[in-house]
Amino acid sequence: MANKKVIEIEDVTVEELTEIIAEKLVDKLEKRIAALISKQNDEELLTRTETAKILKVELTTLWSWTKKGKITAYGIGNRVYYKRGEIMKSLIILNR
Repeated sequence: MANKKVIEIEDVTVEELTEIIAEKLVDKLEKRIAALISKQNDEELLTRTETAKILKVELTTLWSWTKKGKITAYGIGNRVYYKRGEIMKSLIILNR
């Protein structure tokens, strides 16, 4: 048999309880939607030009970093793509 919790609520009107529940639900939904959007952005495919522009480097530098394994490239046919999330995660913190 499953454990059931009993919660007693005193000094709260039905309207107040409804509002509290609605606020919590909206908060959870907003967080869930933000997480989904973030995940979609991380999986977004970028062209070589778009990636170089984001990193503010020349295409030759991007090619060099890819060959050295600093960033990962994906290909379809003769096209090369990079995942936005992986590009952002490849950035390292510089301690000064």
